[in-house]
Amino acid sequence: MATEAMEPFLFCEGRGPLLVSMPHVGLHIPDDIAAGMTPLAHTVSDTDWHIDRLYDFLDDFGASFIAATHSRYVVDLNRPPDGASLYPGQATTGLCPTVTFDGEPLYKGDPPDDLEVARRVGGYWKPYHARLEAELVRLKAAHGYALLWDAHSIRSVVPRLFEGRLPDFNIGTADGASCDPELARRVLQAAESAQGCSAVLNGRFKGGYITLQYGKPGDGIHAVQLELSQRTYMDETRPFGFREELAEGVRPVIKLMLTAMLDWASTR
Repeated sequence: MATEAMEPFLFCEGRGPLLVSMPHVGLHIPDDIAAGMTPLAHTVSDTDWHIDRLYDFLDDFGASFIAATHSRYVVDLNRPPDGASLYPGQATTGLCPTVTFDGEPLYKGDPPDDLEVARRVGGYWKPYHARLEAELVRLKAAHGYALLWDAHSIRSVVPRLFEGRLPDFNIGTADGASCDPELARRVLQAAESAQGCSAVLNGRFKGGYITLQYGKPGDGIHAVQLELSQRTYMDETRPFGFREELAEGVRPVIKLMLTAMLDWASTR
């Protein structure tokens, strides 16, 4: 079966030192991969739904952005290319996921073998990371430093992955390894200013591969991951509708967090 061509990511170059990455916003599954998947997989339920719409203000910040076009069910761009677990001993999903967040199978038959995984890494994973890394290099050369914001969202309740209900703003800095501690403190303070919302730093979500790999504060590259609870801006059940009236309360908080990041960097 022929596979339709689609670029693995969308990219827009900005004016300032900030790059926003959206590795899980993609919805596309190529026909040849979709043919072997379950009907549930075709719903791409574990997408970081509408993150691009929520962050529709990035041009105001002069930010660059990179956004995946393909579903994380094809290949997870926030996992190491060798498939090593980011959270040893905890339930998670892999480089080429075989189950949903709830543990339901994604394939009707055998999961992708090593050859197929390598094909997906080469076709989708590597291009995204090559562009992301190149942009960070450009930003650092242009501004003397680079800021990376890895934008994510997830259902507020996923029993297989975490107990209870997730906090609203989950900030990850790889336990302090991916950015300056004062930057992290200011970002958390901005999140905590949101009335009626909860925030945590390096809780269940400490940052994925992108934060760990590219956050190098000693080299002038500071990375932060935000895992946003989807209850704050959308319906968490199908058809996963965007709720503009909720988003209007969340966007100002995200803007405040990004402003805190930029302000810290500009005065260092």
